[in-house]
Amino acid sequence: MLRESAAAALAQVHSKDLFLRLTENFANDHGHRPGASEAKSWERSLPALLNVLMEAGLSDVHVLFEYQLPLTSKRADAILAGVHPKTGEPSYVVVELKQWSQAEPDEDDALLCRVDAYSRPVLNPIEQVRGYCDYLVSFNGAVAEHQERVRGVAYLHNATEFGIAGLSAVEQNERAQLFSEERRGHLAEYLKSLLAPTSGSVAADELLAGKVRPSRQLITVAAQEIRDREQFVLLDEQRVAYELVMRSVNRAVRADHKEVVVITGGPGTGKSVIALSLLGELYRQGRTALHATGSASFTKTMRKVAGARKREVQDLFKYFNSFITAERNGLDVLICDEAHRIRHTSANRYTRAEHRTNKPQVEELIDAARVPVFLLDEYQVVRPGEMGRVEEIQAAAAKKGLGCQFVSLDSQFRNGGSDAYLRWVVRLLGLQGGGAIPWTPDGRMQLRVADTPQEMEDFLQTRRDQGYSARMSAGYCWKWTTKYKPGFDLPADVVIGDWARPWNVYGDRGVAGAPPAALWATDPAGFGQVGCVYTAQGFEYDWSGVIIGPDLLWRNGSWNIERSASKDPAFKKSTPGTLVDQLILNTYKVLLTRGMVGTILYSTDAETRQKLRELVRTSEAVALSG
Repeated sequence: MLRESAAAALAQVHSKDLFLRLTENFANDHGHRPGASEAKSWERSLPALLNVLMEAGLSDVHVLFEYQLPLTSKRADAILAGVHPKTGEPSYVVVELKQWSQAEPDEDDALLCRVDAYSRPVLNPIEQVRGYCDYLVSFNGAVAEHQERVRGVAYLHNATEFGIAGLSAVEQNERAQLFSEERRGHLAEYLKSLLAPTSGSVAADELLAGKVRPSRQLITVAAQEIRDREQFVLLDEQRVAYELVMRSVNRAVRADHKEVVVITGGPGTGKSVIALSLLGELYRQGRTALHATGSASFTKTMRKVAGARKREVQDLFKYFNSFITAERNGLDVLICDEAHRIRHTSANRYTRAEHRTNKPQVEELIDAARVPVFLLDEYQVVRPGEMGRVEEIQAAAAKKGLGCQFVSLDSQFRNGGSDAYLRWVVRLLGLQGGGAIPWTPDGRMQLRVADTPQEMEDFLQTRRDQGYSARMSAGYCWKWTTKYKPGFDLPADVVIGDWARPWNVYGDRGVAGAPPAALWATDPAGFGQVGCVYTAQGFEYDWSGVIIGPDLLWRNGSWNIERSASKDPAFKKSTPGTLVDQLILNTYKVLLTRGMVGTILYSTDAETRQKLRELVRTSEAVALSG
C-alpha cells in the first residue's frame, strides 16, 4: 500500500517515481515484480483518477493506492480519504478503476459481464466495488460504527456511455456508482459532494489505524443467520466441549485472561457442529469471533452453508494464513476447525517481504484471539508441512505461558454411528495395534467389496437411484489434469483397465457440467468424477466408494507402501519415507470414513482384493445388487 496526497501523487506520476514505488511495494508484498499488465494498468488508470481529483479541487485528499482489505489478499485500486464537506467527519471513497472501453452483461447473470480482453465472464465493477465497501465496513473498526462514511465508485476511464450501458442493469447505490469517461464531470461533482478541499491526512490515519475485527452489525446478521439455520443438538462430550469454550470466553472477558482450548475427535465426532454452534452463541452475545480452516474446499462450503442468504456472513470464514498481521488478542475467539491442516508457516510466495518471518502459523493463530480454539483429528494429517498435532499446539501455548484445556470427542455420528467400523478401519490400516480383523456387521454401517471399479460404480448408482448420496474417491495414484480445453469433456485421468473416469475438477470453476473442486462432495453432479483426499476431507455422504490404488498393497501379512506409485505433488524427493508412509495411511483413513450409511471398497491389486474379501466375508461382500 502506498499513501500520498493527490497533488504529490500526480507530481510523482510525471517523474515516474509513483510507478517505481508501486513496483517496489508490490515486489516486497509478493516476492516478485508485477506483471506487465499490472504495471500498465497503474500507468494508464492512476493518472486518470488523479486528474479528476485535481479538476475537482481535491488536491489535498489522501489517496491509499493498492489498499489491501483486512484479512484477505484482495486489494482496492485506491481509497480516497478526506473530510466530508457537510458533516466535517472523515469520509472515504473506494475506487475501482478499469481500462475497459466497452463491456456488456453476461447473458445468464447480470452480476457478471463480458469483456473482450477476457475469455471468461468477470464480476460487474458495480458489484465489485460494492463488495469492497461492504467488506471494509465489516472488518475495519474505524468505519464499522460509521458505515455512512464509506462510498464506492467504479471509474471506466476509457469507456463511453454507449459502450457500458448494459452494466447499469445492476443496481447502483451509495456504495456503488458507475462512471464512464463521458461522465467524468459528474464524477468530479460526486467526489466534491463527499470530500472537502482540505487535507485528508487525519482521515487516512484513522482508517489505517482501524482495528481489524468483525463489526457489530455483521455479528448481528451472522447470529440471525446461524440461529435460523442452527438445528444442532449437542450430546455428552460435544456439550462439554461447547460449555468449556464458553466458560473460557467468559473468564477471559471478566479477568483479562487468555487460554487455549483443544478439542480432538475422529471423523464424524461433530467438531464442525460444535464450531458452528459456538459461532452462533458467540455472535448472539456480541463477541468478536472468526472461523478459520486450512482447506479451500471446507472453507468455501462453510461459507455457502452459513452465508447462503447473506453474502457478508461468508466473510467470517477465513483461512489459517489470514492472520499474519492480525492484532494481538484482537478477537475474543478464533475457532480453528480442521486444525490438523495447520502449516509450519503462513508465508508463501505471495506473502509480503516484511511479513515473511519464521513465526510458526500455530503461534499466529494463538496470538490472534483471547481464546483460540483448535478442533482436530491427528490421523487426518495427509500432506507434508501439516503439523496440527496436540503436542505441537500445547508446546506453542506453553512457550507463551498459556494453559490448555482439552476435550476428547469419543462418540461419532458418521459411519452410521458405528464405533465398530471406525475401529475396523484403524486396525486395517495399522493405525491402531492388534492387526486387521474380520468385519462383523453391527446393523449400523454396511461394508462391501467389489471386484471391479465398474461394479462399484454401478452399485453406487443404484443407491443414488434409491435417494442416497454417493461419491467415488481414490488414493492419489493417477496424475491430475489441471488445464482443460474449452468445450471438451473432462479428461479421464483415473484409468483402471477399460474403466476410466476423471478426477474432480481442478480449480474454482465448474467444467463441462462438473462442479468446482470445493463443491465436489456436496453438489450431486460430483458423482461422475473421482475425488481425491483434498476434496473429500471434511465432508460426508451416504455411500462412499473407495479405490485403493497401487500405493497400498497387501503382501505377506502386512501392508507394503509403494511410494513410487503415488502421484501426489506434495511428496517431494526430500520428504522422508516414514512420513510418506504415514501420510498415505492417513489418506486412506480419511477416504474410508466419509460414508454415513456404507462403504464399498475396490483395490486395483488382486492380492489386496483377496485380503479384503477375507476380512469382509459376510453376505455384504457378495450381494452387491441388494
